[in-house]
Formats: sequence, structure tokens, C-alpha cells
Amino acid sequence: MTAIQRYGREQPGFQKRVAASVEQMRAAAAAHPGSIVLATSLGAEDMVLTDMVARHLLPIALGSIDTGALHAQTQALRERAERHFGLSIETFRPHAHTVIEFVREHGNEAMYRSVELRRACCALRKLEPLSRLLEGRSAWITGLRREQSPARATAQSVEFDDQGRAKFSPLLEWSLADVWHYIERHEVPHNPLHDDFHPSIGCAPCTRAVAWGEDERSGRWWWEQAGAKECGLHVKDSAATWTTSA
Repeated sequence: MTAIQRYGREQPGFQKRVAASVEQMRAAAAAHPGSIVLATSLGAEDMVLTDMVARHLLPIALGSIDTGALHAQTQALRERAERHFGLSIETFRPHAHTVIEFVREHGNEAMYRSVELRRACCALRKLEPLSRLLEGRSAWITGLRREQSPARATAQSVEFDDQGRAKFSPLLEWSLADVWHYIERHEVPHNPLHDDFHPSIGCAPCTRAVAWGEDERSGRWWWEQAGAKECGLHVKDSAATWTTSA
């Protein structure tokens, strides 16, 4: 059974949510001409947003982060998406020397040893490249949904990061069923790992399949307590020592 078959259902108000999301992105692009980017992880939600950018010719740049530890399926999807949408996705990577130094000091499996080491790995592989992705931008777009996790339940459709950039989340009110119904309806390409019970996909060492009924993000950093399961990209923990500043 594919992810579309498993999750995709048209829910009441779907068309209104689609229209509202497109309008928010259009308004955001108008308010930040030439200075707004969709930060795509190539997950299902971000593929929906990418389709909206392409379908409605929205003047929004596309940027992604290659952490150096992604699944082969995720890497392949980036190229497939560029061909499918006819758009370029600018890719940002961590500085090679910082990754080499971290692995030399802590090993390839440091993330399993402590939350602090896992967060340090996220900081150099994801947050630092994100700062370059956002450099010179006044706004960015994310695929956050409130339904994804308790930590994201209080997110707002427009927030501001620590550099004062506007962060828009057009899919905040969408359900998982909405996401997959949209993907089916518009034949949006998606990561085949989603079909293999990976609703949320990050780095390969930090992602596993989920069991039926588990939280969408339970496959991310599954060895940690639920409250710790963020990298700092969107939800900051009080103990975090990193920022998303450029």
C-alpha cells in the first residue's frame, strides 16, 4: 500500500485550504519581492508547496539542505523534482572540514550517545547551512503543520526568526490526509520512503519507519524522549545553544 492509498483522503474544506495556502504564498511573495525562499526538505509537505510555486508561477526561490547524511532516495528526489517542475533548487551543504572534525572527535554514531551530541550534529549539518540559505532573504516558507507533533501545535502561520525574517507556514492547518490527497490529485513526485512507512524523513541515521498509529514524527530520533525531537530549525528548546541566524 502506498502513502497515497494509506493516507490520501479528501476532507471537508480541502479546496478552501488549498486556496488559502496559495493566497498566503502569493501575498508573502508580493510583500518580499525577490527576497523570499521556500526552504524545502523534499518531504511530502514541501513537495506540495513546490507544486504550488510551479503551478501558480509564484516568484519564490527554492533552497534545500544536503546534510551529507541523507537517504539515496532523498538525493534522487531533488533531481527528479527539478525535472518535474522545471525549477532549480539551490542546495546548501555543511562545511566539509567541520563534519570531518566532528566525526573524528565523536565518531559516526555520536548522535546516539547523547541529545547534546545529536543537536551538535544537527547544528553543523543543518542549521549552519540554513543560515547561508537564508542569508540576504527577508522571508522564508516552511511546510510545518500543527498536526505533525505537540511541539508544533502552537506554531503560527506567520512568525519571525531571530534575525527578524518572516517565516510563513501555509500548510499549518492541513492534515496528513490533505497533503496526500493533494499529491495524488496533482501527481506530485514524492520520496518512495513515504510508501515504506516513513511519514517524516530526515538524515538516514536518524530516521526509521513508524508503526501504524504512531505519531508522524515518532520515527525521527526515536531513541530520544518526545520533548527533545527537534533540531532547532523550527522549534527551539530552552537548552539549545544554537540559533538560525545568518
